[in-house]
Amino acid sequence: MTSNAPTRALPFDPIAKAAQTWAERIGPNGAMSAVTNIMRVQQILQASVDEALKPHGLTFARYEALVLLSFSRRGSLPMRMMGERLQLHPTSITNIVDRLEADGLARRLPHPSDRRTTLVELTETGRTRLTAATEAVTRANFGLFGLTDDESAQLSRLLTEVRRSAGDFA
Repeated sequence: MTSNAPTRALPFDPIAKAAQTWAERIGPNGAMSAVTNIMRVQQILQASVDEALKPHGLTFARYEALVLLSFSRRGSLPMRMMGERLQLHPTSITNIVDRLEADGLARRLPHPSDRRTTLVELTETGRTRLTAATEAVTRANFGLFGLTDDESAQLSRLLTEVRRSAGDFA
């Protein structure tokens, strides 16, 4: 597994060193240290997921869109709903669907009762690619190593609280 790490590991933790200096020069360092760690871990996770998805011709955004479509009850979703669920701007979801469609992984369909709505449906090729990509990211544990299953669940609960407090969802 490659990560977004330096060529060789540093002999010290630069975030711990920054937190120590912060505490000495500025004051309490808890939030600064936590946020800096989260930002660095995000880089590591992104690199791991990108590496797992690259052989499948997918980015994480396109992978998420395929997963969302596979979870839909009808096998298709309105583009607007995809944008809401993936928390993306309409332009971004349009670009993602354009790429999925160009690769034959999804297709746009007219809504049967609302001419203003465009549906997106996963193709059989998309399902096959999604299955292989899911096996790859699952094997890579989405890059989240070093934690037990219980610790991963605890981390998820804590980060969910940060998101809820920020108004990410009700």
